[in-house]
Amino acid sequence: MSDDLTKPGLLHPLLAGRFSPYKFDPSVKVDDSALDLLLEAARWAPSAGNSQPWGFLATRPGEPEYARVVPHLAASSARWALDAGLLIVALARRHADDSGLLYSEFADYDLGQAVAHLTVQAQAMGLASHQFRAFDLDALTEALRPNPGWAIVSMIAVGAAADEPLVVRARRSTSELRSGPWSTPS
Repeated sequence: MSDDLTKPGLLHPLLAGRFSPYKFDPSVKVDDSALDLLLEAARWAPSAGNSQPWGFLATRPGEPEYARVVPHLAASSARWALDAGLLIVALARRHADDSGLLYSEFADYDLGQAVAHLTVQAQAMGLASHQFRAFDLDALTEALRPNPGWAIVSMIAVGAAADEPLVVRARRSTSELRSGPWSTPS
């Protein structure tokens, strides 16, 4: 099977055209209705036992929560993320409370599903998203103080891309994906 599945008609254009920009247009705002659609897409993601172990803190420039999030960005992500119209802190509910009782052993995986839905919805709306983990996790956790059992996992910058994707986007081949993680029997 060919690895060139990005030809028109094969891979969905929303997936083929998705990229993580390193520049956002700071003049483009993400309004409440756009935010609601993004969260609605995440809400419909599949999860183990329909546990939906994800939560999001969405904040925009000028909002009080934004000032609590921004100081904890690493310099590498602050260079581009601060121009996005929306920053989203993504959390997984790993435990039922602070007792250590497991809520969902699949929480991080399920959160990833919800974020994937959110990013495809953003693409469908003409917005771009860039997922990242370049922030001080301990300091952000202390600043936001999520409820017991919840853990901050990553962040997503959403807005209008102000750069173009690289002409050639390196990806592992589908044959590598099929055979890569398996060891050969001796």
